[in-house]
Amino acid sequence: MKKLNALIGLLSLVTFSCKVDSETPVGTTPATPVVVPIIADGYQSVLAFPKLSFTNPVDFTYANDGSNRLFVVEQNGFIQTFENNSSTEKVSVFLDIHNRVAAGGEMGLLGLAFHPNFKSNGYFFVNYTRNSPRRQTVISRFKANGLVADPSSEAILFTFDQPYTNHNGGQLAFGPDDYLYVATGDGGSGGDPQNNSQNRKNLLGKMLRIDVNSTEKGNYGIPKDNPYVGNTDDFREEIFAYGLRNPWRFSFDSVTKNLWVGDVGQNKIEEVDIVKKGGNYGWRIKEANNCFDATANCSQTDLIAPVWSYAQGSDGRSVTGGMVYRGKKLPEFIGKYICGDYVSGKIWALTYDGKTVTKSDFITNVSTVSTFGQDANGELYICDYSGGKIYSLAKK
Repeated sequence: MKKLNALIGLLSLVTFSCKVDSETPVGTTPATPVVVPIIADGYQSVLAFPKLSFTNPVDFTYANDGSNRLFVVEQNGFIQTFENNSSTEKVSVFLDIHNRVAAGGEMGLLGLAFHPNFKSNGYFFVNYTRNSPRRQTVISRFKANGLVADPSSEAILFTFDQPYTNHNGGQLAFGPDDYLYVATGDGGSGGDPQNNSQNRKNLLGKMLRIDVNSTEKGNYGIPKDNPYVGNTDDFREEIFAYGLRNPWRFSFDSVTKNLWVGDVGQNKIEEVDIVKKGGNYGWRIKEANNCFDATANCSQTDLIAPVWSYAQGSDGRSVTGGMVYRGKKLPEFIGKYICGDYVSGKIWALTYDGKTVTKSDFITNVSTVSTFGQDANGELYICDYSGGKIYSLAKK
């Protein structure tokens, strides 16, 4: 298998999969046309917090509790917090579970989401991998007291086995419906050899949705309108959508409520999807709109196409899903979806007309784009995985 360090000189978390796979997709269906980027002249990435550095940041968020604090997830098992002030110098540990986390390559502490009522109940949720009792993804709830979380407060919601070390997905976030969404990868290796993404009897290669305020299944429940509630086919009731390969970063548009997902490709195409309830996004039958599995006869009936895709090459090899900008500092980007590519470092602003992306503006570069995040004001931030820095966008 091709190792990521053979491509860019380091073992990365987020080029996920597409860089460690060697299979060549089969089939002759043409790839989705690539939107030619237009240079959005006059923009640059700038250090948002020049005096701060982090170790392999993979998630960035805020608690929406009025505290004006930001949180950075480090892959090795730490969550750091600091004041949202460009001159801040102090970072403190919010949570330390490094002794529970199996980190390295594509594994680690990968996601953080604060309960909508965090200010009153102190609950937050994490997504991490562990090797004991076996290799698994763990979705857990913790409780915070002020600026420090209690590691002993862990309540595990559910776990699922990971057959390989790559393609873990990893993000989780609360939707506008106050349900918790969890993105999972297809289980790893290359080409989804177990066909997990199309198998609705497991949780791999899916977008999950659960009710953390229910105790139906112990520490969570199933929303009553999930697609497979009460089904007789043994499909997992947690599934919201399926057919994803390695969804690396997703977000909800606060205005349209659209659920945007960056799904890392195999060896040819990167894609961005808008995920809807019950949708099948096609992996491993297809990679973006390109036939992948010859045994499926290239049939794409009932499969949902990406809203945007790009060929692997000069534009990059590993999409990092972003966010629709709803801040105030850059009004010209309001309503545009800002995303990037880990390998090339390119960052784009996509214009979506409700059906397809009609325009892609290339804005700037950030070395290794591992994740995007927002603060309470809707301002956008970009994490540099290898450099450990946090950037924002600004006019030149």
